[in-house]
Amino acid sequence: MCEKILSVVFSVLVIFGVGSCTPVRMGSAPGDLLATGLVGWQQIGGAEGSWQFEKGVLYTTGEGGGWLSTVRPYSDFVLSLEFRVPAAGNSGVFLRAPHEGDPAYRGMEVQILDDYHEQYSDLRPDQYTASIYGVQAPSDRASRPAGQWQEMVIACSGSRVKVILNGERVIDTNTDFYPYKFETHPGLTRRSGYIGLQNHGSRVEFRNIEIELLPEAG
Repeated sequence: MCEKILSVVFSVLVIFGVGSCTPVRMGSAPGDLLATGLVGWQQIGGAEGSWQFEKGVLYTTGEGGGWLSTVRPYSDFVLSLEFRVPAAGNSGVFLRAPHEGDPAYRGMEVQILDDYHEQYSDLRPDQYTASIYGVQAPSDRASRPAGQWQEMVIACSGSRVKVILNGERVIDTNTDFYPYKFETHPGLTRRSGYIGLQNHGSRVEFRNIEIELLPEAG
């Protein structure tokens, strides 16, 4: 992971009150979720083999459907990663999702998109990159053009969710603020579940996926 992302992760830990004097319970979970390639991940739905790992990059061409899930659930954590999408690319990161139903709604989805492609020009603000999809729009358009690697840090602590995109904090919210969305987005009330990567019909690449567990919020 690059020094820039490490600095951002440290800042998030401090914001959540987790500093060098507070133990962070890592348990048996590896910090590097790609240390063993596809080992530690499982395909949910769709065709087996839809995801590949090569030279440190996890990717799908967009064929096969389904989504890629961690093999274990997580509660409170800081997740950092880099992603790259082509022109018109579309993907997402699922948080606290179950393996049943649509993970974007039964859990939460942080959107990944080629924000600047003309076919997405009329989307709602809560459908662009770094949004909590369908719930909370990012405070600013911090995404880069298609074809460039981008850095994202997502932090979940109890009902509090933060998203930092390319060094800019664009989401800082509490899922308890949206009771009027609980019926359509029941995942907003979940406090544990799987982390997932979306196969939305286009190529998407990920690298340097790392996680730091936080003490569970009281």
